[in-house]
Amino acid sequence: MSIGASRRAVLCAAIAAGLLIATFQASAQAADPHRLALQISDDDPVKMRAVLDVAANVSRHYSGQGDDVEIVVVAFNGGLDMLLDDRSPVKERLLNFLKSMPNVSFIACGNTLETLAAKEGRRPPLIAGISVTQVGVAALMDLAEKNWTIVRP
Repeated sequence: MSIGASRRAVLCAAIAAGLLIATFQASAQAADPHRLALQISDDDPVKMRAVLDVAANVSRHYSGQGDDVEIVVVAFNGGLDMLLDDRSPVKERLLNFLKSMPNVSFIACGNTLETLAAKEGRRPPLIAGISVTQVGVAALMDLAEKNWTIVRP
């Protein structure tokens, strides 16, 4: 084999290896799910419905493309009413999300729950299936630091 042929063989091997690496990286990146955190902090049924609309639309969009998407709704301050069993203005729709959309989860702020408990003399009941974090804003910050997209509709 001549020196020129040898160089061509090495060059071809290097290009092939580069293509394999690029293909592997692209498929590894495609395997990561899209991640969206939605903030609800206002006691406004219109905004609560908007949060659920955004969650449904984003979920449908990425599912339609064959991509995975994780969505979490973090509620604090007045927005916590969205997740309360005895007063949520979007309770039925939220229950449907919990039943039919396993990629969407809901987190309540523990500090807001404690504030409501002090005002009302009892801790208001959450809708079944809702998680609690001590500090809702800190949960959003933690998600942002893990490259989640944070949106406040």
